[in-house]
Amino acid sequence: MIIYNVTINIDLEIKQPWLEWMRKEHIPAMLATAKFEKALLTKVLVQEETGGETYSVQYTAKSREHLDNYYKEDAPTLRAQSKAFEGKFIAFRTELEIISEH
Repeated sequence: MIIYNVTINIDLEIKQPWLEWMRKEHIPAMLATAKFEKALLTKVLVQEETGGETYSVQYTAKSREHLDNYYKEDAPTLRAQSKAFEGKFIAFRTELEIISEH
């Protein structure tokens, strides 16, 4: 399995509407693609020098193929839906391969 991790630093003035959007709209839309089995939304507990708060969303992809298909078929549309928050966040994405789970 592959974890698609998106780390986002969000401006405090839009934190609450962004969190609500993530919980009610974006994460459900990601899961609705059927490319991911689950999602975990977490707050990063390190104080950022640049301000804001940082969150991580880990989407567990069923396979490398599912993640690649997400990139091709869904990513542009779903990423565009964050336009309402444009300029108020910084995001970076990483891919993690699960080696073992206990």
